[in-house]
Amino acid sequence: MRKELQTNLQYVDVLNEWDPFHLQNGDYDTEIADAIQAVHELNDPSKLAKRIQAIYEFSFEEVIPMESCLKIAWALLAIKENESCTF
Repeated sequence: MRKELQTNLQYVDVLNEWDPFHLQNGDYDTEIADAIQAVHELNDPSKLAKRIQAIYEFSFEEVIPMESCLKIAWALLAIKENESCTF
């Protein structure tokens, strides 16, 4: 499996586990795709957290607390950093 695909699947797992609105059945496909795109574009955890917050707010018309968004941003960026350190 290509490393990039493997990394994207790790992002999907982390975002599905997050489940900020407690849907418990993984109805976040669009938001996860947008969040993964944001991870590829951003390296700053605060900017990524704000983007993730906006993505989910747009879809669910409810604001996720920034602290929660920051935690998920850090987790996603840790995966990204780990990917960039491998050869």
